[in-house]
Amino acid sequence: MKLTRLFFAALSASLFVSCSNDDSTDTPKGVYDNGFFILNEGNSGGGSVSFASDDLSNFTADVYKTVNGGDFAGVYLQNIFFDGDKAYIIAGGSNVINVVNRYTFKLIAKVETGLANPRYGVVKDGKAYVTNANTYSYVNAATGNTDDYIAIIDLASNKVESKIELGATANRILLENNKLYITDFYNDKVLVVNPATKALETPITIGDSGDTMEVKDGVLYVLRAPYGDNRSEIVKVKLADKSITKITFPVTLDRAGYLDIEKDKVYYTIAKSVYAISTTATAISTTPIFTAGIPTTGSIYGFAVNNDKIYIADGGDFGSNSKAYIYNLSGSLQKELTVGVGPNGFYFNN
Repeated sequence: MKLTRLFFAALSASLFVSCSNDDSTDTPKGVYDNGFFILNEGNSGGGSVSFASDDLSNFTADVYKTVNGGDFAGVYLQNIFFDGDKAYIIAGGSNVINVVNRYTFKLIAKVETGLANPRYGVVKDGKAYVTNANTYSYVNAATGNTDDYIAIIDLASNKVESKIELGATANRILLENNKLYITDFYNDKVLVVNPATKALETPITIGDSGDTMEVKDGVLYVLRAPYGDNRSEIVKVKLADKSITKITFPVTLDRAGYLDIEKDKVYYTIAKSVYAISTTATAISTTPIFTAGIPTTGSIYGFAVNNDKIYIADGGDFGSNSKAYIYNLSGSLQKELTVGVGPNGFYFNN
């Protein structure tokens, strides 16, 4: 989830001096370089994208509308993924992916066919792999839906060229060591797909309700937050041999929300509080770093940890603009931003 861009130093030397100082340049590629986007899911009236600079001094509430005027970003914005100088904005309710320049946010193209409730995407070798919930409905959620698929998009033409049928529900997707890992919230497995062969491999059984996930040092961390009497867990899968260890939450910390990894710490949320443990820990911390200053009616709906800051989005009431909060790692509030309706994620443009 964390993205970096390399800048090359330019060497200037005098004709008669054998050694000289390097002058590094870090010229922004556009207005929206060196900052982060906040994706606002919105409602039936459409979603939006906000932007803040890394130093939190500059803020634009609706980047897409500011740059692209009357073009409609879509209903229920779900995810943003990057490839080179492009950003891909998934509008799940509109079955559209908007392709923009990630530094200017100018609309380049739209992917408008071959999608059915698209969710999350990753890129490999000029292809995007996007999970699609297809005919998913809450009515069938108890038993799961089995017609979900991965849409493979040729990024040169912005067309869906083929599909990988999953035979299961599909949500978040992650690329690691040439394999795709997909969480199947309503079943007990993480799906594994080889994009080279477009084939499903042996899934990883972790227990049901797997959601947010991250890879660190060859280990896949998946947060489970099942309903009922089953406890939340952080499941650690060593990808080299698929061996599994689990860290189970106590009853007092039921219904974990989100997980992210920064450096050597695993951060996770319970209700409106943020906790952290070492990546080598074998037990959950029950003492929060802090509790976010979210109103009583709000909830954490987006979460990220990046560059020594903790980012929290309040889902709000999904009818009016809500808030995003930026804290330091000690839990001190650095900035409060008024964003769009239903903010659900942070995407770092560095």
